[in-house]
Amino acid sequence: MTEFRPSRFEILPTVVKNLLIINGLFFLAQNTIGGPNADFSFENVFALHAWQSPLFKPWQLITHMFLHGDFGHIFGNMLALYMFGAVLENLWGPKRFLTFFIICGLGAALMHLLFLSYELVPMMKDYSAILVERSSNSGQTSALFNFGMKHPHAFEQNPELVNLVANNPNNVEASSALYQYVASYYEANINTATLGASGAVFGILAAFVYLFPNTYIYLYFLVPIKAKWLGIGYFTWELFFAIRNSAGDNIARWAHVGGAIVGLIIVMTWNKKNKKNFY
Repeated sequence: MTEFRPSRFEILPTVVKNLLIINGLFFLAQNTIGGPNADFSFENVFALHAWQSPLFKPWQLITHMFLHGDFGHIFGNMLALYMFGAVLENLWGPKRFLTFFIICGLGAALMHLLFLSYELVPMMKDYSAILVERSSNSGQTSALFNFGMKHPHAFEQNPELVNLVANNPNNVEASSALYQYVASYYEANINTATLGASGAVFGILAAFVYLFPNTYIYLYFLVPIKAKWLGIGYFTWELFFAIRNSAGDNIARWAHVGGAIVGLIIVMTWNKKNKKNFY
């Protein structure tokens, strides 16, 4: 199959329809029941956390796919789910499509956790060194600056305090304040929440590109481009920034890459076996 000519595209398949509804309901709940002033945090309970975090729960591997950060986030994911997922569900049927969606989401989550762990373990080791030296002010100060050298973003937001401790290493009050600042930075990183259906959606996009590479997709509803070029370009973009790991980038790039890889492997396997149904 190299090109898809829609015949039932206007019909919303069962699984895609229900995924849209569930995501919409979760988003509504996030912004009402779980708002910024609420006692209950949807992100703490249902978003994906590093397995080193005390907030990590096994069910988050699934539930994070139904949470989104803002309207633009959910709109983009749901639009892609509708555009490409509807085609795949009409082709495969609801059971096979739902299985595909969940496996892609799980694969994306595991890939993200793997690389997140790679980033967090050194920071955890350096933070533990600070805790070991807590009883000694000079030792704590040295450990704090060692932490700052290896993780410079920890000191970026409070240069005045850093300079104060650097010029007065025996100042117990300043050193304690710097420790509290570093502790907050550490906890914020270790408890960072990841949410969104993007990983599963990238798997859907990869499958669509593989099955219908020559189908034209209209960027911004105006510019026509073949699916294969869009898919290759988008994947390359995500892989580049995942490897670059730019500071301040709050997008889970490795989850996108992982979802696309898992989706491609699955669809290639299914296509090779030429199965019509999957149970």
